[in-house]
Amino acid sequence: MRDQTPPVLAEPTQANPEFTSLLWPTLTTSVRAGEPQDDPSAEVFVRDLNVSQIVEAVASEREESDLIARLLYHQAGDVQTVEYRHEVFRDLEDAALFEAAGQFSERMRQVRLHLAQLTKMSSRQQREGWFLDAAAIYCDAVRAFTKDLTARPIASTGLLSFRGYLTAYLNSDGFTVLATDTASRKADLAQVMYQVRIRGPRVDVSRYEGEPDYSAEIEKTFERFQQGAAKDYRVQYRTWPGMTHVGAQIAELVARLFPAEFSALASYHRQHAAFCDPVISQFNRELQFYLAYLDYIRPLRSAGLRFCYPEVTPAAREVFARDTFDLALAAKLVPAGQTVVTNEFRLAGPERVIVVTGPNQGGKTTFARTFGQLHHLASTGCPVPGSAARLSGYDQIFTHFEREEDIANLTGKLEDDLIRIQKALLAATPQSIVIMNEIFTSTTLSDARFLGEKVLAKVIELDLLCVYVTFVDELASQDPSVVSMASTIVPGNPAERTYKVVRKPADGLAYALAIADKNRVTYKQLKDRLTS
Repeated sequence: MRDQTPPVLAEPTQANPEFTSLLWPTLTTSVRAGEPQDDPSAEVFVRDLNVSQIVEAVASEREESDLIARLLYHQAGDVQTVEYRHEVFRDLEDAALFEAAGQFSERMRQVRLHLAQLTKMSSRQQREGWFLDAAAIYCDAVRAFTKDLTARPIASTGLLSFRGYLTAYLNSDGFTVLATDTASRKADLAQVMYQVRIRGPRVDVSRYEGEPDYSAEIEKTFERFQQGAAKDYRVQYRTWPGMTHVGAQIAELVARLFPAEFSALASYHRQHAAFCDPVISQFNRELQFYLAYLDYIRPLRSAGLRFCYPEVTPAAREVFARDTFDLALAAKLVPAGQTVVTNEFRLAGPERVIVVTGPNQGGKTTFARTFGQLHHLASTGCPVPGSAARLSGYDQIFTHFEREEDIANLTGKLEDDLIRIQKALLAATPQSIVIMNEIFTSTTLSDARFLGEKVLAKVIELDLLCVYVTFVDELASQDPSVVSMASTIVPGNPAERTYKVVRKPADGLAYALAIADKNRVTYKQLKDRLTS
């Protein structure tokens, strides 16, 4: 009769109750569930800042993609958790430890794959054999990773705590019995030798009693006739589960021939049905967050780009970053062999707002996205692009990026801009960050200046951190809290962009040149027209 009882995949253990989580320093309900809480606010910024592209690239093709994505979309919750994750990331930057963690993760994946196949198997002997293989892989994974964690210098609270838990678990009576029984059952089954005789539709199974194996003699006899490489016609049996009814019947007959060995295997299956320790399974699941992100940034580091662990302070007003860049853009440029331009920014003292001006297609929007990406990634506890950074904790990020008009929307583009920015500023608090990119482009210059001044006045009143990309140069000198930055051009060649955004007064020259080029009235264009 087919055994319909599914395997139990977890059993409690008290090896070392001090380990809580690799993601959170304190145990909470959400930690135990392995999921961060949903953020009720509409996260439009993940699309405007291309955070969604980063998350998709990091989490895609990962077994724990849902958890990784949720962790990357949501803030860690507090500075203590951010620093807790920084410690783990730093430890895993050790190449040997990273490789060991990856091997442990792969072994645990194989355990899960083996166990997931059990319910699809009709043969009891096959199920029990695969279960034994899963347990053997699990025991090897635990022993190897304990050895690796002991051999490598680690300093993070999370990994130190888990190493203590794993060491205690390895020496516990429960694991000792599991490992001993697993080795015994593997050794018993390795001694099971049988032979199959096929005579038409009849299949006979019997014990192997030392009958001669003629295959070696046959190969030796025909070796003299060999004329180069020959096609191998031997059947390759699949190692992945797949057993026909004939194979199942053979397995049943073999079990009858070796009742002691297979009875012990059945008892083993019942006794260790819950061999996977839940804490180790939780650790492995949470480990994927770190491995996935480090895998994502590895090729960027190899290309010479730098990442750092930012100082994150709640509601900090003095922020900076050096050698930073748009992570989503870099992930596209590096594989294509293209150069990634880095930038820097600093707000100190009363400075709160960065107004970015300069020519179109000069890197202004990329700079604004970089500012937002840095703060968001820092809030998740991940390393951020740059050689050094101090960033602010925040409650919400509000973005206002230009969008095409929606014909289903009865309001005009200007009215839509005003409604969107009003909603953001009404919801913002002094702990919020606002990033605005090329708003009020559908109106006249004078109206854009008037509206921009009003918006900036409200931003300054709320004491918000803000990046405002605009074509209105006058906004860059509106208040002492406003810092002017501008995208630059190659000296002597105004048509070529450097994509560098530097701290400098807005001069209007690049914008004027862009307008002249748009209307085909630059010096060169006029000269060409007059001489033609």
